[in-house]
Amino acid sequence: MEQLLDFFIDAYRQAPAWQIVLEAIAFFLGIASVVYAKRVNIWVYPTGLISTVITVYLLYVAGYFGDMMMNVYYSAMSIYGWWNWARMKDDKPVVPISRTTVGERRTGFVMFLITAVVTYAVYRLADYDMQPENYIDVITSGVFFTAMWFMANKKIEHWTLWIVANVVTVPLYAYRGLGMLSLQYLIFTILAIQGLIAWKKALSNNTQTA
Repeated sequence: MEQLLDFFIDAYRQAPAWQIVLEAIAFFLGIASVVYAKRVNIWVYPTGLISTVITVYLLYVAGYFGDMMMNVYYSAMSIYGWWNWARMKDDKPVVPISRTTVGERRTGFVMFLITAVVTYAVYRLADYDMQPENYIDVITSGVFFTAMWFMANKKIEHWTLWIVANVVTVPLYAYRGLGMLSLQYLIFTILAIQGLIAWKKALSNNTQTA
């Protein structure tokens, strides 16, 4: 137990207080955002937007450019998703929960490939010494990119992508010594599993009443 506590504390012993506070804010708002997503509540976006903007800065300071670029994208996609989820017609959401079509899955795969290539290019342009964890970052960046696009359009498959990428990200952040972010992604994984179950029920109910 003491070793576990040391793991979370050691990374912050030399960190300035303002940085710890910012990471804590991003931590709690990030979790709140996923909870709202599970409930199909539009507050997923304002909470997520603040969290990702803070995370962009923290990752820039830490030098994790792949993750930083992804959070820049999350911030932009949060604005789009906020607008898309808010659209109503006859007191009903214009964009309901649905499954991806074959065409949308192909588009998602193309997004994954492009994002992975761009993330790798960012590392190379920054003359970064690529390590195994950075290549993992390249792959997860592509998965997260596609997941965020699917979520903005209420595609149920986004939960599966979040689960896969989160499972990989938990040990990745732990290895980097970012204990709070590692714990956050562990919680994200649990919430994403719950979200997938909840959205499947909602989709089934909508299908039965349609």
